[in-house]
Amino acid sequence: MDYNNYQMNNNDNSKLNTIVIAILAFFIGAGAFYAVLKLYPTVFIKETTKLEKNVTINDTGLAESVEKVYDSVVVVSTYKNGKGVASGTGFVYKKDGDKAYILTNNHVIEDGDQILVTFTNQNETEVTVVGSDKYADIAVLSVSSDEIISVAELGKSKDARIGDTAFAVGAPLDNAYSWTVTRGIVSGKDRLVEVSTSNSKSSDWVMSVLQTDAAINSGNSGGPLANANGEVIGVTSLKLVSSGVEGMGFAIPIETALDYANKIINGEEISQPYLGIYMVNVADAYYSREYYNILSALNVTSGVLVTDVEKGSDAEKGGLQKDDVIIKVDDTEISSLAYFRYVLYSHSVGDTISVTVNRNGVEKVLSVALETKKTN
Repeated sequence: MDYNNYQMNNNDNSKLNTIVIAILAFFIGAGAFYAVLKLYPTVFIKETTKLEKNVTINDTGLAESVEKVYDSVVVVSTYKNGKGVASGTGFVYKKDGDKAYILTNNHVIEDGDQILVTFTNQNETEVTVVGSDKYADIAVLSVSSDEIISVAELGKSKDARIGDTAFAVGAPLDNAYSWTVTRGIVSGKDRLVEVSTSNSKSSDWVMSVLQTDAAINSGNSGGPLANANGEVIGVTSLKLVSSGVEGMGFAIPIETALDYANKIINGEEISQPYLGIYMVNVADAYYSREYYNILSALNVTSGVLVTDVEKGSDAEKGGLQKDDVIIKVDDTEISSLAYFRYVLYSHSVGDTISVTVNRNGVEKVLSVALETKKTN
């Protein structure tokens, strides 16, 4: 045998040996793995538990909360000499023996001599006006307890947080869509909003109110603003209407409304301090020939101009004079007549206030005792 043949045979034998060894190693390894698997099964097996649940999604929104207050809401229709002059909303908030009481806005009923309310069952009945306050814009009506369907549950506006869900129930568009429910959030608290209590173009009064983006339309006035639990936290009163403004509605806090309502029912006199001055907004007085030169000389653009002072009044006793411009009461700056009334009426008869005036270009601080009351 030559050397080359010998070398080829040797290589073939080596390859064969390698293959045999590989096959033996595979079977030995497989046998060993099988043995381990049988002896220690938890080493390679992980138990997994899958929990399956049948879930039914049923979003009822605020339906249950709305149901709590819905049947307490009434449509208020105001008549003068047999002719309809106004309409709005109200809600039954209290039952006392054979009487039930309805809260609404003063501006809804103030021009009428007959007030009718309609319940959700379409029963209509005439009610009695117990009393009202134009500055608070609150009115209380009474009706027989036999007529009512439900009494609203009252909450606390002070507990409401910015962003809390809120909804309103009312009769927008002159009763065409009575008991309409609109939903939103509490957008703001303690908002100071200027309002007019008369037909004048300027504001007469400032109200501290809740702000909401729940739609408040004409006819909603006097209806409830409720929280997500169906508890009334405010009495819807007005809507800010301006070019480019959407989703800004306002409601009187329920605590304020109840304070006035209780006084009305109890026959208590609702009064404010009476200063005894005649006034005009500085901004409006600039359009008058009588006052233009006076204000131009003082170089003032806001505040309240005193046009006359009653003899013997608290104002005269405190030193206020004609042509004074009131620019501050206590520590609050006065920008208009509406804000002046708001600050003045936040005091009680018997209080003493400091009034800062611009007199002939010089600021003077006067101390005025509020001894006289003004009744509505």
